[in-house]
Order: sequence, then C-alpha cells, then structure tokens
Amino acid sequence: MITITERPPPNAPPRLVVASTSRYRLELLERLGVPFRAVAHHCNEDAFKHMGLRPLELATKLSRAKAESVANAHPGAYVLGSDQVCVLGDAILSKPETPERAEAQLARLSGKTHELITALALRHPDGTFAERVSVHRMTVRALSPGAIERYVAADMPLDCAGSYKIEGRGIALFTSIVGDDFTGIVGLPLIALTDLLNDAGFEVL
Repeated sequence: MITITERPPPNAPPRLVVASTSRYRLELLERLGVPFRAVAHHCNEDAFKHMGLRPLELATKLSRAKAESVANAHPGAYVLGSDQVCVLGDAILSKPETPERAEAQLARLSGKTHELITALALRHPDGTFAERVSVHRMTVRALSPGAIERYVAADMPLDCAGSYKIEGRGIALFTSIVGDDFTGIVGLPLIALTDLLNDAGFEVL
C-alpha cells in the first residue's frame, strides 16, 4: 500500500483517502496504481441497518457515511467510501462470521437468484459527492449440503456477504452472473471507480 503525506506540495495531484481497511477493496484499488491512504471509517453500520432502508438506499447511504466519518481528519483530500449489500428477496444477508452461518446462507441461496449491490461515494474536498452503484444478479446452482460444507471449508468466506468468494472456488457456485464489472462482486467496481477518479482529476492512466 502507498501512503501519502498530509500536506502535498503545491500543484501536486489530488490526494485520495479510502475509508476502508478491507483487504479485498485495498487489493483491488492497488491495481489502478493511484497513491492512496487507507484509514478505518467510524460509521456505525448497524444503526443504518435498523433504519428500514431499501437495499440500494442502504448501500449508498453507508458509502457516503463512511467517507464523511473520516473527511474532517483529512482536509483537502478526496475521500472514498464504499459499501456492499447482498439481497435475497426482501432479506439482506450480512457477513456470516462462522462456518455454520456461512453454510446456512448458502443453503438459502441454493437454486435462487440474488442481487449484490456495491455503492461508491467519492467525497470531494468541497463536501460534494460523486457516486456510482454497481448491481449484479447472481444465480446460484442447486447445492447439496455436502457441496456447501466442502465449499465453505475450502474458501472460508466468513467475511463475505453472501458467504462466497467469487475470486476463489466460489465461482463454481453459480450458473450465471449478470452485471457490468466483475470487480464489483469482490467489493470495489474498478470501472466505475476509474470514472470517478478521472473526473476528479486523478491520472489513472
């Protein structure tokens, strides 16, 4: 990870702060070659999840709130917030955290189509936001209890909403995936992010 100084010299490129310590998001962002600083956000995610918001609204509000929660500590910087919501019907599936809950989530998803919503919010130094949302429709093949147990043991997707790692053996769980950017499934849609960064004056290429 590249760390930048708090006070860039005059005429320096815009600074980028990422309100996340997720290794998945940071590894994706490193692929763009843009210098950034990663910091933990101070957003109470549980408070938002109990507000009864629709999934897309929840993802967008949380991505904004994460960026806002660290913006005051980094004046003059662009601050990126991101959030991902996994939705099956009317239910939002959170990170399982244990193998047992991961297996239960995959049993619920078996043979069904769900949505994975990933929101980006880039806070500009003047307090305005530029935002993007990436939505993928994910259809899981019919899975036996044994297949679910073996998959969870192989990938251990305990910190992944939906209980799968698409970049690992999790790709074998699906019969179809419909969306605009595969990296959005992992946690950070790089095509949309490149648009936001280019518009903000970062030189991605």
